[in-house]
Order: sequence, then structure tokens, then C-alpha cells
Amino acid sequence: MPSVSTMSPAEAREMIRNNEWMKPTAGVANGYTQANLVVLPKELAFEFLLFCQRNPKPCPVLDVTEPGSWVPTLVAPEADLRVDLPKYRIYRNGELTEERTDILDLWNERMVGFLLGCSFTFEYALINNGIPVRHIEENRNVPMYKTNIPCVKAGRFEGPMVVSMRPIPEKDVVRAVQVTSRFPSVHGAPFHIGNPDRIGIKDIHKPDFGDPVTIREGEIPVFWACGVTPQAVAMLVKPEIMITHAPGHMFITDLRDEQFGVL
Repeated sequence: MPSVSTMSPAEAREMIRNNEWMKPTAGVANGYTQANLVVLPKELAFEFLLFCQRNPKPCPVLDVTEPGSWVPTLVAPEADLRVDLPKYRIYRNGELTEERTDILDLWNERMVGFLLGCSFTFEYALINNGIPVRHIEENRNVPMYKTNIPCVKAGRFEGPMVVSMRPIPEKDVVRAVQVTSRFPSVHGAPFHIGNPDRIGIKDIHKPDFGDPVTIREGEIPVFWACGVTPQAVAMLVKPEIMITHAPGHMFITDLRDEQFGVL
């Protein structure tokens, strides 16, 4: 078996489908775009699509399925969104009720799947530029935080933006901004650099999602808009059912990261 970093997307999804990989997907199938998942009943799909359109930084849309279909035809036409993520979260009326490794029994003709761009996509570019990505170094999930920045409301959907954080050596911050700015379809440039208090984060060592990571002397916390934002929204809006990826446990598409890069 090839190493997880050099697997093709199809190989990685097969491994995930067989429950041979139930961990965060950072570093899996390097060079291929990963995506956040949101599944909603079709009665809420337009409002959520409008929410994404109004909040493209945290919710950049890569693909939307037809009602009832679990196939993301634009980004991975051989995939199955019901089984091809390592771990799913089920929210019922705004409450996280369970995590599981498939959603076969929950998908019905009403369901619409949304795939949103993920910042894991630009991490490979950061590493190629000699910029450390701490959660990969420490084999942890990226730390994510709710902020005090409200998203733009659309229909019933509203709530705070969630950000992911990577500690960057001070000398590399400008380069990190340049590198990630090339990927506007997967969150793009940082949302905030420096003092976490400015965006409502009281304790950087206690993320709301994911794991804490080491911040070394001479490093600055850099924050990017995050596709976990819909999960914070779900807690506030309380739809009857909303299915998402577990934070860090992403869907791996067939598209190469560079397809989303701009000059």
C-alpha cells in the first residue's frame, strides 16, 4: 500500500470507505483538494446556498449535488458522500447528537450535499515554500475557533465565523499571505493575523474544534476563515437535521490543488 501522502484520491477514499482511516485527513493524498461537507434537506438548500454566496470566505462552494444524489459529479464523479469521509457529525435541532463513519441510513430523496473549499488545500503549498504547518508536524487536527465576527445572514442561516489557526514564524508571515492568497476558492488569504482577542478568541490554547498546537517563540498566530462555520451556524439556527464532516475529517476530491490557484 502506498503511503497516505502519495495515495490517489480514489485510493484514499477506498481506504476511508473501508474504515481503514478514521483520523483527520491533513496530509492525505497530498496535492489534491479536500472539502468540507454540509448535507441539508432540499427545503433549506436554497437558503444555505444563498448563505454561502454571501459568505464566500468561510463557505466557498465547490460542488452541490442534485436532491437525493450522493454523487459530487463536478469534483469526484465516482465518489459516494455517504461513506467517503472518515467521520460525520449529525446535528438534530441544533444539537450534536452523534458522530459516525457513514450516513447510509440518513440519506434520502430530500438530501442535498454541499462541498465547501478547505484550507488543507493550501497547506501543501505552504510546506513547499518552507513554511511549517504545525498540526501536520504534531500529527494533530488543526485548531479552530468561533469568533465574534458575524456572517452575513441569509434566510434562516446566520451565526459566527469560525477560523482555523496556524502558528507562522514572523519572518514567514508575508510569504504565507502571498501563498494562500493564490487560493481564493479555498478560503484564500488570512482573515486575521496576530492578537486573537481582537476577534473574540479568549484562550488560544483551548480551540472550539480540533486540537491545540505548540506556538513557539517568534511565531505569530495566523487565522484563516474555516469551513466549520456551518457547524456553528447549525447550533444557532437549529435545522431539523444537518449532517457535516467531523472537523478535520474531510472529503478528498479528484481535483488538484493547483486547479484552484491563481497567479
